Amino acid sequence: MASLIYNSAIDDMARGAIDFDTDTFKAMLVTSTYAPDRDAHDWLNDVTNEVTGTGYSTGGVTCACTVTKDTANDRVTLAFAAVSWPTSTITARGLVIYKSTGTASADPLVAYIDFGLNASTSNGTFSVESSVITMQL
Repeated sequence: MASLIYNSAIDDMARGAIDFDTDTFKAMLVTSTYAPDRDAHDWLNDVTNEVTGTGYSTGGVTCACTVTKDTANDRVTLAFAAVSWPTSTITARGLVIYKSTGTASADPLVAYIDFGLNASTSNGTFSVESSVITMQL
């Protein structure tokens, strides 16, 4: 499965329900059995098969976002900061980024980043580099 922006996130951005400058975002890891659906998945409680393991906390970690407007190329780039889980023993296939409100049924999904293969760590640091999402205007 390729990386994607959930359709509900685009709708939420257009309606002002997501503010990338002030909202809190989180990044959580999922296994290879999670099948993202850009049309049907809109809330965190739609995400199944979150990673479990030593050093990983349910719901993931806070992930800062930087917004860059590029008028020369007619696009907006969202850059989500690198995240990591130190001293962990986990295996993940992808990363789900969402706006955190504290309630899974009210946490809007933003994007799914597919690693392309399973990535693992055994009593080490599991890191995901900065995730960049570019939207053409």
